[in-house]
Amino acid sequence: MYRQCMSHAQAATARERRITIAVMTETVLLALDTSTEYCSVALLRAEAPHAAQSAPTPSAPQVWVRHEATGAVSSTRLLPAIGELLAEAGLTLADCDAIAFGSGPGSFTGLRTATGVAQGLAFGLDIPVVPVSTLLVCAESARLRDPSTQRVLSALDARMDEAYWADYAWDAALGDAGDWRTLQAAALDAPEAIVAPDAPFTLAGNAAAAFGTRLTAAATARTVDAEALPHAVPLAHAALRAFRAGRTLPADQAAPEYVRNKVAQTTAERMAAKAEKEREAVKDARGDAQEGNR
Repeated sequence: MYRQCMSHAQAATARERRITIAVMTETVLLALDTSTEYCSVALLRAEAPHAAQSAPTPSAPQVWVRHEATGAVSSTRLLPAIGELLAEAGLTLADCDAIAFGSGPGSFTGLRTATGVAQGLAFGLDIPVVPVSTLLVCAESARLRDPSTQRVLSALDARMDEAYWADYAWDAALGDAGDWRTLQAAALDAPEAIVAPDAPFTLAGNAAAAFGTRLTAAATARTVDAEALPHAVPLAHAALRAFRAGRTLPADQAAPEYVRNKVAQTTAERMAAKAEKEREAVKDARGDAQEGNR
């Protein structure tokens, strides 16, 4: 019993020592995203904020990345890609301080894949997870591509004739060097219902390409960045700020953000919808006939 108590205490001390050293010297963060048809993995290593600020020329975080079109088989590529990046960087999983993942919205299967792998790795390493919205990742991507970006409307094709969207503003006063404020949390709407910001903004994501003029918000955008999509590199950068700000979760609380609660109708619902359309068609036909008789 005494030996067990000592081992638990030693393990706790070792964890505290490792975490303290990581905070004092650097942060190593693994980021995973499989919310789209891509398997996207990034490994980021960054100096501690105080070390970077005191340096004559602050160094940017080192990033290693794999971003591959895998279709529906991201789950078979994710773990090998992680292993490749760790070997390339000369690091091991034990060097990681947190595991970040694209929490959604996105492909339901893909979200479960990234969440499950992040949760399993973090649980085994006894480190936290950092869930990051894929829509915020789009905003981060737009800003990485154009640092002058201050306001972003992220909009992604959600299939079923709808779009996921959210509204973000960059606030230089947040954190050590600025961060995003969420003005409109992730929502699901018809493209016509998406509300354009009341200030100059960048439209990020693929919704403009998917819906064309139906996405009326695109007409008022300062610029449209169709390449600002879910990707592990902007995910890692956003997650680093979240990690340093303490916005983390224990591994057992990792969960996807689906936004859409339902992806398919039951047979009864489909039949009812069909019957309603037929009733509307009959009503319209009667209205046309009455107009013709006048």
